[in-house]
Amino acid sequence: MKKNSSRRIALLLITAAMVALTACGKKNADNSVGNLTADHDNGANTEGGNSGNIVNIGVTDTIGSLNPLLQDGTEVVKYAASLSFLSLIELNKNLEFEAQIAKEITTEDNKHFTIKLDENATWSDGTPITSKDVLFSFLCWASPEVGNTGMSIYKIEGIGDDGYVETGAEEISGIKAINEKTVEITTKSEMALYAFNNTYGRYILILPEHILGSVPKEDLLTYKWFNTPNVISGPYFITDFDLNHYVTYVANDNYWKGSPKIKSLNIKVVTSSQLLAGLQSGEIDLVQQTMGVILQEDYESVEALSNITVFEGTPVTNQSIFINTDNIRDVRIRQAILYGIDREIILNEILKGNGEIVDGFLASAGPFYDSSLKPTEYNPQKAAALVKEAEADGWDPSTQYTFYVNSGDTTFTQVASFYTAQLAEIGINLKVNTVDLSTLMSVAGSREFDIMAVQYTFTPVDPYTDVDWLLSKDGWTGYYNEEVAAALVKTQTVKDNEEIKNLYLTIDTYVQKEVPMISAYIISALGAKSNRLQNAVPDVYGTFLNVHEWEIAE
Repeated sequence: MKKNSSRRIALLLITAAMVALTACGKKNADNSVGNLTADHDNGANTEGGNSGNIVNIGVTDTIGSLNPLLQDGTEVVKYAASLSFLSLIELNKNLEFEAQIAKEITTEDNKHFTIKLDENATWSDGTPITSKDVLFSFLCWASPEVGNTGMSIYKIEGIGDDGYVETGAEEISGIKAINEKTVEITTKSEMALYAFNNTYGRYILILPEHILGSVPKEDLLTYKWFNTPNVISGPYFITDFDLNHYVTYVANDNYWKGSPKIKSLNIKVVTSSQLLAGLQSGEIDLVQQTMGVILQEDYESVEALSNITVFEGTPVTNQSIFINTDNIRDVRIRQAILYGIDREIILNEILKGNGEIVDGFLASAGPFYDSSLKPTEYNPQKAAALVKEAEADGWDPSTQYTFYVNSGDTTFTQVASFYTAQLAEIGINLKVNTVDLSTLMSVAGSREFDIMAVQYTFTPVDPYTDVDWLLSKDGWTGYYNEEVAAALVKTQTVKDNEEIKNLYLTIDTYVQKEVPMISAYIISALGAKSNRLQNAVPDVYGTFLNVHEWEIAE
């Protein structure tokens, strides 16, 4: 069976690769991105590599927005926006929370959280960053006039369960300024500090109240000021962009942490197949693991480049397959999908062993992972039997399920073709829809899919935030289980790591049994940087914490 599967996967991947190359050629002809350089004047040397005090970051997904109020949960949008607008805190490569605008965040009871802002934190115009800015930023997120759907903050006291305050509200009762540099946030129920830090500390980018406070809330999502903001907290101003191709930045010489040594910086949107050539030619200086996907078949070639240093990322990014349980209600069909795909052959032959197979959400790099939960093995006979059982009880074998995948992840678009062929053999018919990441997030948010796949980096120190939402009636899966919900709540109140680990074991066991999601594989992704770029270390977390200290070797 393994040998036959290997032959089928080889044929499928060759065919898929040919299709991908054809599509890439058409994109190059239509959009003029074949040489990795968008058609604009960003100061980069477009022939013969890069030169001067300019750094180019290669990403393989289009950038949904640069407006901090329009974050869609993707890392590429978060990092592209946070080069201009800082969060309160950020995770570093050691999975520790590191100060940004906030000097520290503390709690004594997991309900009242004290945020102390850095005394030196200032906006680029010299105005101090204060509690007013924090209150204003949270109010923007909670205002129905803004109508943000990217992230809900309903767990904060004074915000409705729909994630909003009343129309026209000028304050949130659960967020108070203690003084100019101290804010207290009260949550409706207990919330572990790591969950608070990861949710609100990392993803709420702070906005300047003295600039935006007079703008009508309903205008903020489309406010053109965000296109080229002239007052920022971060190291770089946005100067130009085409979200499908590039964003250009110039240094904020008044950055309160120190003037950036790199004066010009670009994010370039390219295809995965272009990264190797870009790194080799010098047109791309850095690839960060969650923003740029280097093709698995290019790993050895990238590692062999004399002008490049490579970095293996923390193995926490989960190639997740989410199932809309409202559309695929029969658990036997979901179980058949899990039994019917050969994940090990993908790990061994395509990823070359650079990753791992798990069931559920947790990767082995996290503190709450429990190795006693063994991954479900490939068993097409059992899968076919489950399909027959479901058919006998009324499931329609002519049903075709939509399977949405991210076009920017060319490895998984090929894997999706292989899985689709495997599932067809057991009687489950999938139609693969390959779309860009922005469209995929829109489809996911509206839940207009049967199955969808995306690389999802579940923060190892805080799986709760994502899992609690995903395994809910309002989440992508539409799945709800009372015991799972109770276990998730308890993770926020207990202190002992072993007890927390047992609670996540309960959650992942239910996920394995009832299959609202499948972990196709955990990725140990490759990052890379040019040797001319100093003080930069691409990793899943913390890459841009010291971006102002990056410099070009003489």
